[in-house]
Amino acid sequence: MSETQATRRQSAGRQKQPKSNDGRMPLADHLRELRNRLCIAILALLIGTVLGFVIHSWVLDQMTHSLCSIKGLHGVAQPTKQCPNGVLVVDGPLGGLSLSFDVSMMIGAIISSPVWSYQLWAFVAPGLYKKERKYGLSFVGAAVPLFLGGAAIAYWVFPKAMRILLGFVPPGMGQMIQGTDFLTFFIRMVLVFGLSFEIPLLMVGLNFIGILSAAKLRSWWRAIVFIIFVFAAVATPTGDPLTMTVLAVPICLLFFVALAVATIHDRTKAKRRAIEDPDSLLDDDQASSLDLAPSELPSQFDGVERISPSELAANEPMRYDSDDDIT
Repeated sequence: MSETQATRRQSAGRQKQPKSNDGRMPLADHLRELRNRLCIAILALLIGTVLGFVIHSWVLDQMTHSLCSIKGLHGVAQPTKQCPNGVLVVDGPLGGLSLSFDVSMMIGAIISSPVWSYQLWAFVAPGLYKKERKYGLSFVGAAVPLFLGGAAIAYWVFPKAMRILLGFVPPGMGQMIQGTDFLTFFIRMVLVFGLSFEIPLLMVGLNFIGILSAAKLRSWWRAIVFIIFVFAAVATPTGDPLTMTVLAVPICLLFFVALAVATIHDRTKAKRRAIEDPDSLLDDDQASSLDLAPSELPSQFDGVERISPSELAANEPMRYDSDDDIT
């Protein structure tokens, strides 16, 4: 075998095998595709982080403006134009660099979210059925605005929550907040509000796949409202009544919207099922209707001679009663 032929065989063996009609691939091709999509997602995150580093000062100023503008609060740091009350500080020689990197990476994750979210969907979608892909796109399209709505409410309520918390500082004492602690607190509050707004969407998803019916949701609505308020009290980083109420009330409203969507879906499903199968509406003690329509013989009986009942009676042998005395 020549060296050229061996090289051709090796290159042919390394070629990617085509996908089947149902999206099946060998394990090696799956791992190769996962590696490529992870590389694209990481590259997009790095580019977004670089762009975030350019604007991180402006973003950090927008985040800390509400805290630094609280009057009557005196920090231990030197007052500056960006933070007049001097409440924010950084610790150590690498504190400023660490804070800038964290803010830049947060911005990069937001900027690159269309890229890495598409790579995730493109890797998972081939293994789903057409109906599952349709539902998946619909729920993703609803989850994004819900998360953004929760994040916007968190950004609006954040200054009010900080005023309540910092209002407990005794007079004559200063306040010092680490920059990294402030950023962690802010991100946690945004994530709690954003993810909490996805709970009603999860209920709708469970209803659409047949696990949770609208009738059960209606019977549990009092307990669900109580659980929502308890969850809001535990999940909010501040724990004050204002923040808890601001989080719980929108979730309750979204729950009732989800209940209405689930009710409409169940009624539409019941009507469609009643048309396709009328016996599905019968109780357990009611008899179902019988199908008396004649059916065609299977294909294996084609060509077999059919005998009428009269011919069958004529060819039947004579039978004698047991009381006959011919014997």
